Amino acid sequence: MGRSRLDTALFFTTRITRLFAYGFLSVVLVLYLASAGLTEKEIGLLLTLTLAGDAAISLWITTSADRIGRRRMLLFGSFLMAGAGAVFLLTKNFALLIIAAVIGVISPSGLEVGPFLSIEQAALSQLVANELRTQVFAWYNLVGSFATALGALGGGLLAQTLQTSGWTAFNSYRAVLFGYAVAGGILAVLFLSLSPAVEAVHAPEAALAKRVLGLHRSRGVVAKLSSLFALDAFAGGLIVQSIMAYWFHVRFAVDVGTLGGIFFGANLLAGVSALFAAHMAARIGLVNTMVFTHIPSNLLLCLVPLMPNIQLAVGVLLARFAISQMDVPTRQSYTMAVVEPDERSAASGVTTIARSVGASLSPTLSGVFLASPLLLNVPFFLAGGLKVIYDLLLYKGFRALKPPEEAAASRAVGARRFG
Repeated sequence: MGRSRLDTALFFTTRITRLFAYGFLSVVLVLYLASAGLTEKEIGLLLTLTLAGDAAISLWITTSADRIGRRRMLLFGSFLMAGAGAVFLLTKNFALLIIAAVIGVISPSGLEVGPFLSIEQAALSQLVANELRTQVFAWYNLVGSFATALGALGGGLLAQTLQTSGWTAFNSYRAVLFGYAVAGGILAVLFLSLSPAVEAVHAPEAALAKRVLGLHRSRGVVAKLSSLFALDAFAGGLIVQSIMAYWFHVRFAVDVGTLGGIFFGANLLAGVSALFAAHMAARIGLVNTMVFTHIPSNLLLCLVPLMPNIQLAVGVLLARFAISQMDVPTRQSYTMAVVEPDERSAASGVTTIARSVGASLSPTLSGVFLASPLLLNVPFFLAGGLKVIYDLLLYKGFRALKPPEEAAASRAVGARRFG
């Protein structure tokens, strides 16, 4: 039990370290590349290839981790992160930067990238009791959100302080990149400290099973979940935060400073709301929590453009964010619960990639809508409508497939009733 707690604490520490580093770099990455002499087109291409490379590398690592070893793959990922930071730090050569972006792990957005999330969630699922899994995931997501925010604040303050002290802008950004590379090294040390208890447990018959992308018995379940998650992510991509900020600016002439305050509050509410998901899931179940909190959230999203003034629009938006993330830890927990233990890393990796692909396709469509005053509100309606469809399909397809803790509770209730 003590070793499991230590491994769990290590995963929380690696999550905080990694997300702090992602936020730390995200503030200055584009500024650094511009000061290094790259053009806007080259920067755009580099960032696109960074995201594509992260997705491809993550898919290979996560679908191999349960077979090759979770600790080995986490360690490999930390080397890719440290290596990418070192290459970005040491060269301005565009070709070398492209190679580092594709092969390495770099987060342009401050959000989770790379193979770490999927493998850590798979390991956490077997380190904690089924009844505690959702609660642990809720805290895991919350500490990551706060670490990203603190990292972004720290990266900006460090660069500004160094420039005030006489450093050039370019060298101040290099100091941030150095910190990012060091964070990759710290992750490597932490991952080396993990015990064998984090490794996948293979049933004897699973060794002979045919695997596709690391999956065997759960391929059908993961395929269905992936398609639904891709739909949800596509809908979410229609109304990402930057698009919502632009909509508020155009519709109500909101200045940048006010927008920052609005979305700081919105993201704070979203992060805290995840904590309540575990309590609700314990009472009504994971699928019910995912669906019955998500539908009201999406209806509120549709109401935002119908508000006549900025106060009401912001109020509805904040109400939406207050419940919008309750499906995140429950979704992650449910995915880990309904697949075989030796498929968890692969299942998380495949579903995460499906969400990434879905989310990457829709912002271009929103750009078309935003270009027309008559279609300015369409992204809200389309996103909310598609998300409600996702919720209904998820409920229909998975309400009968219960995770182990809910199935055990149902059996216990049945035994008391008929015993």
